[in-house]
Amino acid sequence: METNNTVLVLGAAGGIGGEVARQLRAAGWQVKALRRGIEHEGAGADGLHWLRGDALDAADVMRAAAGCSVIVHAVNPPGYRDWDKLVLPMLDNSIAAAAAHGALVVLPGTVYNYGPDAFPVLREDAPQHPVTRKGAIRVRMEAALRDFAGRGGRALVVRAGDYFGPRAGNSWFAQGMVKPGRAPRFVLNPARRGAGHQWAYLPDVAATMVALIQKRHQLEAFAAYHMAGHWDADGQKMAAAIARAMQRHGAPAPRAIRFPWWLARLAAPFNPTMREMLEMRYLWREPVRMDNAKLLAALGSEPQTPLDQAVEATLAGLGCLPARAPVFRAAARNGR
Repeated sequence: METNNTVLVLGAAGGIGGEVARQLRAAGWQVKALRRGIEHEGAGADGLHWLRGDALDAADVMRAAAGCSVIVHAVNPPGYRDWDKLVLPMLDNSIAAAAAHGALVVLPGTVYNYGPDAFPVLREDAPQHPVTRKGAIRVRMEAALRDFAGRGGRALVVRAGDYFGPRAGNSWFAQGMVKPGRAPRFVLNPARRGAGHQWAYLPDVAATMVALIQKRHQLEAFAAYHMAGHWDADGQKMAAAIARAMQRHGAPAPRAIRFPWWLARLAAPFNPTMREMLEMRYLWREPVRMDNAKLLAALGSEPQTPLDQAVEATLAGLGCLPARAPVFRAAARNGR
């Protein structure tokens, strides 16, 4: 079993992979990052050690994982393309490398692998009966990690709600509610009024994963944890937080309007993003909340940035705020 603090992050150029990589580096880890198309291998200005390679190439992943005690599998096909063909082979490569080098595999999880039969409160042992194509793939991913753990390996899954953050990339916040690069006049709210929804601020998700990685030798072979994140009890809280952030910056509060699901249905045959959004509509129609009791027992607290601060940082990262910006004092992510 590897006990060093060297980690390989697949997907370090993306949202959650990048956040985890940076926070592990700040915590003193040596971080390797695999990426296609880079000209030179070696240390980057971000402190990461970049390696040329493809998560779909088993030899590339095996080489990059040499000497690592942890592999963070945070890579996804771009633009939702070919999920059914690419996702599982990439995970198989990470599992094979972890088996060869004695490493823990860490997977950022989602709620997609749960169907309505498990709602409204999701615990780690809730039945996984997905109703979507992506959900079915997520179930198979976790099944592969359970099988790996049953063969002597170790795996960690951290499940969270809808991501948002300055670098969240493909997210409901950035693709459904506001338009990056401009101050919003409207906020498109996909939630049914009164249906609670759970959000997860990307830096908080990364901080939670890092904290659990630091305790990896105390975890069970297959360890799964749920984050509580930010609970929007009536489906209106996030839109209101966006409005407050705009007003703090001297801009008019954007008006919240319903997301045009009818338009998503019309565009779905021609637009992969709209097709994926429409498939996940069921998560916005009734309350879906994750129980973090197991996480609290393991860590004592859950990292949580105050909602207004998190929303403001997200809007700033997306280029949605006016130039004039108030100074937000950095708050600890432990909720104190």
